[in-house]
Amino acid sequence: MPTRRQWLRRVGCGLTAGLAGGLAGCAAAPRALDAASFDPLAPTPLADTATVQFRGGLRNRGFVDATVPSRVRVDWTLPVNRGTHTAAKSTPVAVGGDVVVAGDTGELRRVSPDGEVRWRAAVEPTTRGIHGTPAVANGQVYVGAYDGAMYAFDLATGRRAWRTDIGDAIGSSPVYLNGVCYIAVEYAEPSGSVAAVDTASGAVRWLDGWPTDHPHSTLALDRDAGRLVVGANDGVCYAWSFPDLERAWTFETGGAIKGPIAIHDGLAVFGSWDHRVYALSLEDGSEVWSFEADADVMSGPAVANGQVYVGSHDSRLYALDADSGAEQWRFDTDGWLIGSVTATRDHVLVGSYDARLYAVDASSGEETWHVTGRGHATSAAFVTDDAVYYAERATDRRVGLLYRLVPA
Repeated sequence: MPTRRQWLRRVGCGLTAGLAGGLAGCAAAPRALDAASFDPLAPTPLADTATVQFRGGLRNRGFVDATVPSRVRVDWTLPVNRGTHTAAKSTPVAVGGDVVVAGDTGELRRVSPDGEVRWRAAVEPTTRGIHGTPAVANGQVYVGAYDGAMYAFDLATGRRAWRTDIGDAIGSSPVYLNGVCYIAVEYAEPSGSVAAVDTASGAVRWLDGWPTDHPHSTLALDRDAGRLVVGANDGVCYAWSFPDLERAWTFETGGAIKGPIAIHDGLAVFGSWDHRVYALSLEDGSEVWSFEADADVMSGPAVANGQVYVGSHDSRLYALDADSGAEQWRFDTDGWLIGSVTATRDHVLVGSYDARLYAVDASSGEETWHVTGRGHATSAAFVTDDAVYYAERATDRRVGLLYRLVPA
């Protein structure tokens, strides 16, 4: 089997020239586009914030102000994923009563509450399709794909509005603010960048050439602290100032940073493949605390109730004190926890490689319920007023499903 780097080199070699001549063929590193002429907060006719996006907002805290039913049943399922790549799959997002879901087949669908597919759309052919979660704003759906391009689709019809080549692969989710999507981009050689894409035209407004090794992590943005942060496969957390987008600091861990960064109370919180969960000062990147699990941490943490909830390859869900990192409780499953955690008022939702989605009491760590699917539950759960949605990746040549759960 080819390594990830070999695979990226193969699929990336068809990339067309673009971005002011900075990308051509298999680019080892992007050519930076200066932020001096780009004002991220300039007035625009576009929406200031997204209708919905990955992890609930700019800080990626994974909290939903909702109540999870005490019991659930499966209302319906829909096939969405066919690949077995271990990266966490796209999280479904709800808009106007419907749900928009992207799959690793490269297809996006808007689905009604009764399971009817209202429209289908697709990105250009690519081996691993879409792994990131769409952001919805201005009546459009924005998403990146493993062909290295950023896309916009009309929310009402699914018609493609624009497509912009940025790199060789995009596995992260876009973060939307004031008419701009910020997204981490991967290149065939062990490098990467962060781009700012104008959502009206698809034009790249800013692109940093800061060398990173395949940033699959979804970035977080804190306007109060003035920081934009992202992790990468080189084990480094990178930070820029915001809105001027100058390089601020780096922090090196002992393993790849695969999952998204969460921001809470001036801290950047994330897991690393060195088995640790870190909380760094957004101001200077210094370590405030760290917690050691018994295996890699790829899961995206949720922050709520003064606690950090995060999963690990050791098959456990942990609750940690958000100020100190001290363990409050742990919950055992029978499989890896690599997807992002979702926290609600009273519960924590997490999927496992044991094919189950769990609802765990946020204060005690006791199980409230679980549902059993047929694949590895790797997407974050999306909670609405009347349902819970989640997706799984395919296993043993079985198609991964989207699930809608309703009160039992």
